[in-house]
Amino acid sequence: MKSKPTNQTPPRIATVDILRGIAILMMFVFHFSYDLDMFGYVEINFLEEPFWSNFRRFIVSSFLLLVGVSIVLANRKKFDLQRFNYRMAKILTYALLVTLGSYMMFPESFIYFGILHFILVASVLGLLFRKYYWFNLILGVGILILDLLYSNPFFDNPLYNWIGFTTYLPYTEDYVPLVPWFGVVLIGMFFGKAVFLNTPTWLTWHANNPVTKTLDIAGRYSLHIYILHQPIFIFLIAIISGRTPV
Repeated sequence: MKSKPTNQTPPRIATVDILRGIAILMMFVFHFSYDLDMFGYVEINFLEEPFWSNFRRFIVSSFLLLVGVSIVLANRKKFDLQRFNYRMAKILTYALLVTLGSYMMFPESFIYFGILHFILVASVLGLLFRKYYWFNLILGVGILILDLLYSNPFFDNPLYNWIGFTTYLPYTEDYVPLVPWFGVVLIGMFFGKAVFLNTPTWLTWHANNPVTKTLDIAGRYSLHIYILHQPIFIFLIAIISGRTPV
């Protein structure tokens, strides 16, 4: 007697989770430095100092390339609407918590379209491109080039600046617009198919030492870590220093 088919989640690839764990580690360095600046321990201009501005771009690019890879891997067998809706509901909840929390701390520069808001929209848009291959690479690179060549004051309006094409950086604690960052997701989708889709042998190894195991676990639970790490950092610095943010 044949058993009924089950709708199983596609197996995870440790390499992808470890890469995501490395991105989380870099995020810790950036945000802890940002918090030290906020409490007055250091003075860093995160927008104008080349190291820090480029470090942030590298971290965001790493996360969003992996978002593209994950869209491909999550749909490599069959699109699971229930699983997708559950994940989107979770990201939406966390994005709203980020907006609420940032508004309580920074009412004049609260986060209204940060990385979680972007991932929510990009994950939905990414479904439209999951069957493409070279087109994703070409379109992704095209979006990056277009961002360099075009801007318009129309998109400076807070109602539209989540799209991109702004002439100046909006005053917000985190800003990840569709352009150029959806281009990075599309490039990640291309690499997801080119490198990870058929799971070559060199990607099937398992994390088997304390460092890679820790990174692997961090990559698996990256969403929860993202939402929790900043409140923990801020709380610990405040308790240890007896200071409040300046």
